[in-house]
Amino acid sequence: MAKLAGFNKVEVLVVGAGPAGLAAAITIKKRQPEIGVCVIDKAEHAGNHNLSGAVIEPGPLHALLDMALGQWQESERAQDVLGHVVEKDKVLMFLGKKLAFSMMPSIQMARLFRLGFGKMVHKGDYSVSISKLTAWLSDIAKEVGVEVLHGFAAADIIMNGDGSDAIATGVKLVDQGRGHDGKAQANFMEGEVINAEVIILAEGCDGLVTERFVEEAKLTRETAQLYSVGVKEMIAVSDEQYEKFGSNRCVHAMGYPLWTPLRGPGMFGGGIMYTHKKNHITVGMIVGADWKYHDFNPQDALARFKEHSYVKRYIEGGEVVEAGAKMIPEGGYRAVPRDPATNYIGKNNVIIVGDAAGFVDMLRIKGLHNAISSGMTAGMAVAAHFSFPEEIAMRYTRMLEESRVHRDMRAARNFRQTVAKFGNSLGFPLSVAANWLPKFNIEPDYETMTKASYRFKREKAFDKDAFTAAARVEHREEQPGHIKIIDPEICYNICPDNYDCPCIVFCPAGVYERIHDEARPANPSNCLHCKTCQNKCPYDNIRWGVPEGGGGPRYKDM
Repeated sequence: MAKLAGFNKVEVLVVGAGPAGLAAAITIKKRQPEIGVCVIDKAEHAGNHNLSGAVIEPGPLHALLDMALGQWQESERAQDVLGHVVEKDKVLMFLGKKLAFSMMPSIQMARLFRLGFGKMVHKGDYSVSISKLTAWLSDIAKEVGVEVLHGFAAADIIMNGDGSDAIATGVKLVDQGRGHDGKAQANFMEGEVINAEVIILAEGCDGLVTERFVEEAKLTRETAQLYSVGVKEMIAVSDEQYEKFGSNRCVHAMGYPLWTPLRGPGMFGGGIMYTHKKNHITVGMIVGADWKYHDFNPQDALARFKEHSYVKRYIEGGEVVEAGAKMIPEGGYRAVPRDPATNYIGKNNVIIVGDAAGFVDMLRIKGLHNAISSGMTAGMAVAAHFSFPEEIAMRYTRMLEESRVHRDMRAARNFRQTVAKFGNSLGFPLSVAANWLPKFNIEPDYETMTKASYRFKREKAFDKDAFTAAARVEHREEQPGHIKIIDPEICYNICPDNYDCPCIVFCPAGVYERIHDEARPANPSNCLHCKTCQNKCPYDNIRWGVPEGGGGPRYKDM
């Protein structure tokens, strides 16, 4: 079992070793090498919990690498991680199973007139494996003197004081070595407390410690955070298929099977196809979690997407070599948690970066560049003002408000809410003028469920066992279940009649099963840590608690 060795007290603690957290840690060390920085992460190895493919704008990443490494462009690692630059960028509209037409003329026209959706272009971006990128950044962080510790899962934040004077003193790790009944086993180790003068929360979407801090520090969101669920597969294809698709190509597709005019369905999102590895194409489906269909599963939509004639020709006969799922924060500028008294993104000595804060640019449909930028901004704020930890949240927020992250987030502040309010058919046209419309208080995703059925439901159930196996999920089987049902009576008497236990359907890993007419998290060891259940249960009746460190998916190439 993983045990801390001399890291019970650190100067700066970063929770989460994704691109945002590592960018923050590297920046602090390059600016002020004498400051001690420790990064903890629940994954067993670097990049294990970072799902991709993805595209990333080069500017922020170049700035980070220039600062950390100097001459890096010709290095073997750079060629491996950043070897695919998007040269062919397509946005398509799928109409049914066979038809597809290009949206690029409309997007280029919108770009010419500086309209919001004209930013949805990816030519010149890198098509990357986030897992590989994170592993590289982890190695860079270690080289510049950051202590990066994997296999350490954080369970809570320790606060001293209340109100405006509240100061975080540290983070408590998860207990290890308990049995199914919660009792200590022979190998039990109580979760240690890591004390820190400054804490940077970089856990990613819907982070457990971040949300505990938001609650304890009484931060608020102007509007509810909205989410999408992304499910992706990396498919090994033939030489001919890969050559035909192209090694530097990026495709985004809207329409079928998520949205069709008049008859529905009417869901936000779309499919993706990226290349970033020889003879491998990443195919994915990203769906707004405000879907209303009780029997909908994003994996069914992914299967339908793969059957479309445009997609099928490139992947038919291929082998799924890796798969995974994650959530994406889409609420935008007004869903960023802030101190209501000061408007700071954090409080005193605690700040929030990347997806943990919700810095996804919905007009560009990407957030990796903002994750790295916000991490670097956090690092600069800490390095410059470490002697005054109670001012860190103020300094970070003010620096961020002068950055492109703030400008782009503000420019997209009403986009997702407008589409949620009016639906795709009317919402997308109205989004051109979204920032002149009033603020919409959109209901949380879990409140949108209805008894309606998904029109393109497949007769053959999606193979979740194969999907989970492709994510290489592992947890210690004997540990207590980390998923809790608040009120089992709802799962037994109310939800089955109203919605037929949708968690069994929408969980991408088959964690939930019906046992004696009640939905239960029967297979917690399958969990992909996507947290869809916590945000989509129609009764808000599920709570996700972090399992022991080292558990979860083991993404490598995606």
